[in-house]
Amino acid sequence: MSVLVVIPARYASSRYPGKPLVELTGATGEKRTLIERSWRAATAVAGVDRVVVATDDDQIQAVAQSFGAEVVMTSSNCVNGTERCAEAFDALGGGFDVVVNLQGDAPLTPHWFVEDLIKGLQDDPMAEVATPVLRCDGRALNGFLDDRKEDRVGGTTAVFTQDRHALYFSKEVVPFTSRVYSDDEATPVFHHVGVYAYRPSALGAYPRWEAGPLETLEGLEQLRFMEHGRTLLCVEVDARGRQFWELNNPEDVPRLEKMMREMGHP
Repeated sequence: MSVLVVIPARYASSRYPGKPLVELTGATGEKRTLIERSWRAATAVAGVDRVVVATDDDQIQAVAQSFGAEVVMTSSNCVNGTERCAEAFDALGGGFDVVVNLQGDAPLTPHWFVEDLIKGLQDDPMAEVATPVLRCDGRALNGFLDDRKEDRVGGTTAVFTQDRHALYFSKEVVPFTSRVYSDDEATPVFHHVGVYAYRPSALGAYPRWEAGPLETLEGLEQLRFMEHGRTLLCVEVDARGRQFWELNNPEDVPRLEKMMREMGHP
């Protein structure tokens, strides 16, 4: 299967304007922008034929080209990363069996997460989209529950069928469990990781659909596929002790830099 990885990146984020250009200091003391670190994560994935940065911003284009990335310019009308990936795929003329959305704010995404998604689509011909999920231990679950008690939006959770086809994604903690789990105990709750692998037919249809009530309420782009009857595969992945975090807010910068120091990430 031929694979294209698209890294969607926009400057005008409401929560963190200019986020792709924020510099992060690694374990060696070297500063690299968020977009460069995300691009390096994408190029580490095995079996990928092409990696592009998709943006609507001239500054991001210039910085990405300065470290050797291929850039596809997209419109400012894209409301989420999936729409930007679809536009980039069209601009390149198609020609790939799988399109991966490796979001530009997740530079510590392990390469095997993406490799597992690609294999998931290969093994399940019914699936049109694949996305990773991690089983929460008690520590992670209690963190999610604490966030909700304090009226903070924490991680996204996923529920799925026995054959791993998604039933729902939510910023609430689902499924409900009344049990109290110890920190290292496995729980029935799965944390969704925001990486996607699409078949071109599903990706191409996505921008033509209106956002439905579930996507609008939850603010989760993947729900648009489900609201239009498309099969989304949840691929359980193993973190293998690896730390990772998305850069959503300025206060996430020291957390990411601490993780990179602890892992010896340059």
